[in-house]
Amino acid sequence: QGADCARGDDTSKLKALVSEWVNREFKPDHPVNPDDKHSRGFTNDACGRLLCPAEIDWNDPVVRAGIQDRVEGYIVMDLSFPAFLYDKYTANPDDLEAGLFKGKILLQGYKAVFTSPSSAKDIEGDGDGADVIRNNRLAKKSTADVKVKKHVAQIIKMRKVIPRSIAYIACQVRFTLSSVTSWQSIDGDFDYIQF
Repeated sequence: QGADCARGDDTSKLKALVSEWVNREFKPDHPVNPDDKHSRGFTNDACGRLLCPAEIDWNDPVVRAGIQDRVEGYIVMDLSFPAFLYDKYTANPDDLEAGLFKGKILLQGYKAVFTSPSSAKDIEGDGDGADVIRNNRLAKKSTADVKVKKHVAQIIKMRKVIPRSIAYIACQVRFTLSSVTSWQSIDGDFDYIQF
């Protein structure tokens, strides 16, 4: 039950933050409404671009229509990585691991949940978890003089970024970008557990 409450808190936190980040970065004609999940998903151009499997081109009108209409061959499932997982939201078709888990919104989501929403403004780092470790050290130093609220990474003694935490945030961000209103392990054709 505690995990469900924590997941709900993280989902709530990211719902507003992700909409803000998407609107700031993509400046969509139809901004993502922080309070309305129905305006997200593949019906929203910016969310659709980020949710689109990275190996296909959302900008191609045939692809976009195929995904939106759930045409065979374009049904988005858990077998493909969405564009938001990649650096600059683009995958290299010859090397699908290049840039994977370096997407700006994924990194911002990670920092917002495990350190603080304000730390998500700065996503510079070398990708090896250095920011989480550095933030933990800085927080420990500051606790000697002043009482400071501990962040999640400190509470769970997270010293580095681990695959399980990346998977958790990837699921959270994907859910936040989608139009689905309540958390389920299987969301239509998309299975979060397999993802």
